[in-house]
Amino acid sequence: MQVNNINLINFRNYENLSLDFSPNINMIIGQNGQGKTNIVEAVHFLSFAKSFRTNKDKEVINFEGNTSYIKSIVTNEADENKIDIKISKDSKKAINVDNIPISKISDLMGIINVVVFSPEDTKIVSDSPIYRRNFMDKEISQIRPVYYNLLLDYNKTLNNKNTLLKSQNIDMIMLDIYDEQLADIMEKIITYRDTFIKTISEIAKETHYIISSKKENLIIEYKSNLKSSIKSDILSELKDARADDIRHTVSTKGIHKDDIMLKIGDIDIRKYGSQGQKKTATISLKLSEIELIHNMKKEYPIVILDDIFSELDITRRMMLIEKLYNIQTFITTTEKIDINRDIKYFEVKDRNVY
Repeated sequence: MQVNNINLINFRNYENLSLDFSPNINMIIGQNGQGKTNIVEAVHFLSFAKSFRTNKDKEVINFEGNTSYIKSIVTNEADENKIDIKISKDSKKAINVDNIPISKISDLMGIINVVVFSPEDTKIVSDSPIYRRNFMDKEISQIRPVYYNLLLDYNKTLNNKNTLLKSQNIDMIMLDIYDEQLADIMEKIITYRDTFIKTISEIAKETHYIISSKKENLIIEYKSNLKSSIKSDILSELKDARADDIRHTVSTKGIHKDDIMLKIGDIDIRKYGSQGQKKTATISLKLSEIELIHNMKKEYPIVILDDIFSELDITRRMMLIEKLYNIQTFITTTEKIDINRDIKYFEVKDRNVY
């Protein structure tokens, strides 16, 4: 997979920027606040139609404009595609693929796949379960876009149920309807999540064993909030939780409470792992994403390394670069890094790229 070029109009601090990229390593160099991450943020949009930095699309629009545009030619093993994304303050986001409008973001997913490494990634291991659920959801959506639509349906139905639980007079028949809908969706989501974790855990176990110098065994397990993945059993659990739901005025059971267990041996590294172990486990997870996509799509995703080299020692840096051989990679950094590879350099300064 490859992003051949990109054109940005009124995107973040760029009024009009056009760049051609190398199929190998693209190193974007600049001091903090100059706009180097804005470039890779736009690359990420080509895969997900959203930022990896903010949930608010309108934040990417240049303060001097009302509309932002991202345009690119991308290639994968099967095809070449033209992607155009329009983000407006006053209207819904518009996406065209080969000049044809698409109505669902899931129709964009999978044209190219992108894996991002950023300093925030350690939160997957060390922070609250929402970061681990987001990790699952994003990666499964990349390889199974239908999963993204299931999540949208689940969140919409869950919000409707929670609104009903907060009302003065709760319609019990409507609660039954929402629980029926949620149980149907959860059965599918649990199956996707369980399969994903079982698959990536095998890859991550082998990867972590190698990068920890054969000293550590990483164990990853899916921890569902529910006892069963069968719809009828899920529905029974939801009904059993009805009294707690009404008392707390919120849904207390469901896949929005799921988590991932991460252990080295018998140690839960989420709670008791050292900073070094957490960093190594995070790298293992992210590298496993790359291999999982390659195994399923028969080609490697595009990789973004956003300001992470300052977080890594020289050993981890070189190991990471070795793993990314023959993969289109975007590196943002405050200083030039010597790597024995074919590199195209971009210098960002005062809203210009040289």
